[in-house]
Amino acid sequence: MAKKDKEDPRSSIYEERRPWGGFRRYTHNQVSTVKIITVNPGDILSLQYHHHRDELWVALDSGLQVTLGNQVWKPKPYEEIFIPHGTTHRMAGVGDRPSRWLEISFGEFDEDDIVRLEDHYGRK
Repeated sequence: MAKKDKEDPRSSIYEERRPWGGFRRYTHNQVSTVKIITVNPGDILSLQYHHHRDELWVALDSGLQVTLGNQVWKPKPYEEIFIPHGTTHRMAGVGDRPSRWLEISFGEFDEDDIVRLEDHYGRK
């Protein structure tokens, strides 16, 4: 379960160069859930927050729009966005093709931990 004093996981990202290039390690021996989420052009996820998990999003494609609290912006590919639990957030597809992001959830993952404030599809 995420704690209120949880450290921004971006400070724990490990990067290593290798002769062939390198890698970024986002988690190491932690309780986490990893997804790649795709949003279609013109579609939008619910405005939501979570009680029990923090999330780290990594934009994989252009064509996304993030809402985080009162901020709204279009992240660049590979931009890393930390969402502490209790923070309102959403993602929208604003490009001309489906766009994806990597989502790493920290803490015990439960889809019932979604508190929807707005939803274009009528979900609660």
